[in-house]
Amino acid sequence: MENDTPHCDFICVHADTVDRINDTMPDEDQLIDLSELFKVFGDSTRIKILTALSHGELCVCDLSKLVGMTASAVSHQLKILRGAKLVGCRRDGKTVFYSLADDHVNIILRQGLEHVTE
Repeated sequence: MENDTPHCDFICVHADTVDRINDTMPDEDQLIDLSELFKVFGDSTRIKILTALSHGELCVCDLSKLVGMTASAVSHQLKILRGAKLVGCRRDGKTVFYSLADDHVNIILRQGLEHVTE
């Protein structure tokens, strides 16, 4: 039976390169956290909400109108975004206004959009 799996008869590990890169790699917990962050970005509704918030603070009603979803559905997505520390909020009377947590979120959105439109 023929084996379709590629293999090497000679393995040459460049130990200096591997060691140098290994020293700069994030630890396993950081990699898991980064993976979880990218999962949050993996939903087009959440991307739409983040993009709307990149223009400034908005309340749930404004976001609901912009993304074409119920306020309840938007609130559910905002809870996920807040849990991922991508969105912050402030209360003004009975109204809660949401905004991007910091400029890092805006940079990620801009760079991602640049990447997909190249």
